[in-house]
Amino acid sequence: MAMHARTQSTYIKQPVFNPQPGFKPEIKSNRKKVTKGEKILLVLFVSVVALLCVMILQTQASIHSSTQDIQTINLRIDETKKQNTDLSIQVSELSTYERVWEKAKGLGFKLNEQNVKVVQGQ
Repeated sequence: MAMHARTQSTYIKQPVFNPQPGFKPEIKSNRKKVTKGEKILLVLFVSVVALLCVMILQTQASIHSSTQDIQTINLRIDETKKQNTDLSIQVSELSTYERVWEKAKGLGFKLNEQNVKVVQGQ
C-alpha cells in the first residue's frame, strides 16, 4: 500500500543548472582559520603544560636527592650501631672480675674486705 501511495504522489523537481562554457563556479573554501584568540589560548595551554612538566621533574629530583640522603644517614646509623655493639662487648670483656683483680695486683693493691663497697651495675 505504501508503494502504491508513493507512485501516485508528485515530486517537486528542481531545475537542472547547465553551466555556461568558460564559467567557473566559485568554490568556497570551508577551511577554518585559526583566530588570534585561539592561538593565544594554544600558546597559553602549551606553556602551562611545559611549566607543570618542569615542576614535576624538579619535584622528582628533590625526592631522589632526599632518598639518597636518607640512605647515607641509614648507613651511618648502622655503622654507629655496630661500633656501639663492639664497644659494649669490649667493655664487658675488660670489666671482668679476674681482669680487674690482676690489674689491681699489678699495681700493688691488696684486698681489704673492710673497705669493699658494692656498686650497682647497669
